Amino acid sequence: MNFSRQLVSWYLTNKRDLPWRQTREPYKIWLSEIMLQQTRVEQGMPYYYRFVEAFPTVFDLAEASQQEVLKLWQGLGYYSRARNLHETAKYIAGELSGVFPDNYKGLLELKGIGDYTASAIASICYNEAVAVVDGNVYRVLARYFAVETPINTPAGIREFKKLAAEMLDHNNPSTYNQAIMEFGALQCKPKNPLCETCPLNNSCLALQQKKIGVLPVKLKKGKIRKRYFNYLVFQNEENTTLLHQRTGKGIWHGLYEFPLIETKEQLTAKEFLSAEEVKAAVGENSTVQLYNEMPVVHKLSHQHIYARFWLVESGNLSTEAIPMDKIEDYPVPVLIQNFLNEYEPSDY
Repeated sequence: MNFSRQLVSWYLTNKRDLPWRQTREPYKIWLSEIMLQQTRVEQGMPYYYRFVEAFPTVFDLAEASQQEVLKLWQGLGYYSRARNLHETAKYIAGELSGVFPDNYKGLLELKGIGDYTASAIASICYNEAVAVVDGNVYRVLARYFAVETPINTPAGIREFKKLAAEMLDHNNPSTYNQAIMEFGALQCKPKNPLCETCPLNNSCLALQQKKIGVLPVKLKKGKIRKRYFNYLVFQNEENTTLLHQRTGKGIWHGLYEFPLIETKEQLTAKEFLSAEEVKAAVGENSTVQLYNEMPVVHKLSHQHIYARFWLVESGNLSTEAIPMDKIEDYPVPVLIQNFLNEYEPSDY
């Protein structure tokens, strides 16, 4: 039995019962694929259900506001996925009459859809013979064939894409692609793979060469950037506060947060409060209290954020102030949401 047949046979016996496997509707497959990029199935599943309930069709998603979409996405991270999802929904609904392209090349032209996602949708929905290459596929192929080319280099991407295409079952690409991804997720896991019960263990080169623990090879990322965030949490007798929307190309674009002052390093309370930027931001008649002496460390892929929250008792705020109990209507970063979950009005 060859490689592809063994994988398909394993899959038909061991596959998980996932909601997007009950359909070939491109809208729902697209939703699931975007959500599962850099996200575990267990984490993404509740979001999938919520999106399908709130936006049953691509037209419903297109008609929603970006704020509604980001709020529903809140906590899933990598928010550019949500923004691209929304933009693409508007394009499909408005320009394509709600009909998704039915081939890899057409799908690849849509915003937020790269090689992997286009391959997945084209093969699963339309049974087009295009190979998927995600983290699971990299791992299975690297171990089975003992490929040591780093997977996060141009040469590695080309090599694994070619190898994946060679292994593809052209008669049944939909099932095969799902099989190899599921195999990597459940059997050939990153840590503690189930080699003893693996149907491919007699022919797996990494197992024979004792390289399971070092494959696939991935070059280390650059130095992690450290950032120091100081959030000003305003409150007054009217129980209102200030939120600002993040703009620009940085992290959390489109999300809301308390007024932010970023410093180059962590300052003492005295140093922070004596800074001219802080004085100007809080005003002359305000009382400022540090909420958390130890900063909250929020780790992102290329940066670590050290956040402190400063409680600011102020007089009348600007007309842009919102009631504290309305913050839940706004999409905010997890860092802000975690603060809101633990803080009590009495803290002020």
